[in-house]
Amino acid sequence: EVQLVESGGGLVQAGGSLRLSCAASIFDFDDYVIGWFRQAPGKEREGVSCISSRDGSTYLADSVKGRFTISSDNAKKTVYLQMNSLKSEDTAVYYCAAVSVVLFLNGSFRESCRVASFSPMGYWGQGTQVTVSS
Repeated sequence: EVQLVESGGGLVQAGGSLRLSCAASIFDFDDYVIGWFRQAPGKEREGVSCISSRDGSTYLADSVKGRFTISSDNAKKTVYLQMNSLKSEDTAVYYCAAVSVVLFLNGSFRESCRVASFSPMGYWGQGTQVTVSS
């Protein structure tokens, strides 16, 4: 059974940093794409960043580019989202999700980093709250 466990969320002041972790219990981790998504109250879930464990391809949403970094430690089967220069608008529940590489691409890697690519054949974590106070 695939499980994804997020950690690292919390309360931080604007301008601060947090590092989120997504620990995955996936046998063939190297054949998966891991994505980070977030959902603020009253808003739809949106894609933040994706990384391919197979070839290291990455995508960052324009709203976080230059502030967030995604990385993967395949040996630990863990994906990290380093979040710097946090803003109040980054406040949300952050989820990680995983889907097989063969099911992921529907267009470019950038175009595929969206909720629909991870549903219904993907796996989702329980989410971790990130709150940025201004």
